Amino acid sequence: MTFFADVTVRGYELDTQGHLNQAVYLQYAEHARWELLRAAGLPQEKLLASGVGPVALEVTVKFLRELRGGDQVRVTCRFVYSEGKTFTVEQQIVKDDGTIAAEISGVAGMLDLSTRRLIADPRAHLAALADNPDLLTG
Repeated sequence: MTFFADVTVRGYELDTQGHLNQAVYLQYAEHARWELLRAAGLPQEKLLASGVGPVALEVTVKFLRELRGGDQVRVTCRFVYSEGKTFTVEQQIVKDDGTIAAEISGVAGMLDLSTRRLIADPRAHLAALADNPDLLTG
């Protein structure tokens, strides 16, 4: 099951055309990523205490439908691991009628905060710290 966080589009997030400002889509995606980590038992404090923090290396947004103030959206988040130091983050912003408003994909890693280098196996590190590691492999 893919993790999700629900968000309501707020009026102050709109641009001059009356739809959600493009930068806010990224904020919604970031919110869902942190909510996923928190739900897995990895709040920011716990990650920092372990000496690592998540880092976005690349993010692509495909805008498909506009969002307006008051719209209810579900922001999905799924980590897809491969071999190596990075993993893919797949996300969608879905309107309450099921219409996909945006697709966000990115490459992420876990940064060793002392060496400022990516750790070798982010999946294993996160799973070892998490209270609910199954959420991290949606």
